[in-house]
Amino acid sequence: MIREFKKEDAIEVSALIARTLRETNIRDYSEEYIENDVETLTPEYLIERSKWTHSYVVCDKDKIIGCGSIGPYWGKEDESSLFTIFVLPEYQGQGIGRKIIETLEKDEFFMRAKRIEIPASITACQFYRKMRYDFKNSIDTIDGEQLYRLEKFR
Repeated sequence: MIREFKKEDAIEVSALIARTLRETNIRDYSEEYIENDVETLTPEYLIERSKWTHSYVVCDKDKIIGCGSIGPYWGKEDESSLFTIFVLPEYQGQGIGRKIIETLEKDEFFMRAKRIEIPASITACQFYRKMRYDFKNSIDTIDGEQLYRLEKFR
């Protein structure tokens, strides 16, 4: 089941992101890089960001197993960005990430946008490419934040 994020979800979602970063993304990033992200993606940060994005969680009964958000790209009406798309390690490879993307692509922030950008981790880049997101400006290397910039036009 996919539903909208609630403030009460913040602690569990933050823990889900931290665990996924530490167990999955650690293959592509240093521990220091991962821990910096963990320190940033706190429950308070997620609640604050949910005020200007549309955030969703995926549940397996009462357990949150995935998350994702969409919001305006730097306040623009005709561009949006996807954020913090994560699935718990033991649920990866089961189509849950695809369901999150499909949900975000039905959201009003997606529907009104002509262009959608994803700051993609090394770990998730190929997943997003399968979802038809391409390298922004054909740049297929990571940037200074160690992310790929991917985009899709509607």
